Amino acid sequence: MDWKKIAQHISDTTGESFEVQNYSSVGGGCINSAYRIASADKTCFVKMNSANKLRMFEAEAEGLVELAKANAVRVPAAVCTGVVGSQAYIVMEDIVLSGRGSMAEFAEQLVKQHQYTVDKFGWHRENTIGSTLQENTFESDWQTFWNKHRLGFQLKLARQNGASKSLLDKGERIQADLASFFGSYKPQASLLHGDLWSGNYAFSQGGEPVIFDPATYYGDREADLAMTELFGGFSQDFYSHYNSIWKVGEGYQIRKILYNLYHILNHFNLFGGGYESQAEGMAGRLLAEI
Repeated sequence: MDWKKIAQHISDTTGESFEVQNYSSVGGGCINSAYRIASADKTCFVKMNSANKLRMFEAEAEGLVELAKANAVRVPAAVCTGVVGSQAYIVMEDIVLSGRGSMAEFAEQLVKQHQYTVDKFGWHRENTIGSTLQENTFESDWQTFWNKHRLGFQLKLARQNGASKSLLDKGERIQADLASFFGSYKPQASLLHGDLWSGNYAFSQGGEPVIFDPATYYGDREADLAMTELFGGFSQDFYSHYNSIWKVGEGYQIRKILYNLYHILNHFNLFGGGYESQAEGMAGRLLAEI
């Protein structure tokens, strides 16, 4: 890896000299390789993938900038993105994530982030959920957005990836009756992390909540909350505190299955295996509510 070129890009972007004196590999990711690079007085965090993933990193960098606008949950500052040789990269602020902190404080900050709203659902550019394209075409209506650009998009991929007719039929029935899951509930277009599971938050050494690896867009805040419950869940203190400030809407316990079906379908499309049966089970639970 030509660390000198990346260091020069950092220097040009920040206006401060950066010379790589050492680097080390950082584990934990399943899509990208990651490194911590250090100069004499500063460290940066770098993620890498093949050169054709540059747009993914550009969208991630822009998503971090968008999340920072809320002045709520801390995110790493994006430094620069580019290509060197056969590798695309994103350089970010290096936040040491080894501390403990308050889940109640995290919940309070997430409420503040979700209270940062716009007048349409989506975002001005596409990004990725995992390594899958995530459509963010703006829509004035949330149900239309979810039907077309979330559930419908993943079902189309699932069809291409050989999903069972049973799953696809259930998905289409959910799409046809999507309004039944909302009743009088009218969500705002809140600033979302978009991929907020337990692996994408931590606390800094000073105990500050930090979120990273976003799939940013503007949508129903309940979609973020639903994702927090999907793979292990957050602490009860987090949910209690969030709801004490801004209670979820009536019907959330069913809508969270609808929202998490998107992520399980995405996991089927990425990894196959048992995610198909999990998705079909979720779809069956949703249809039982219609």
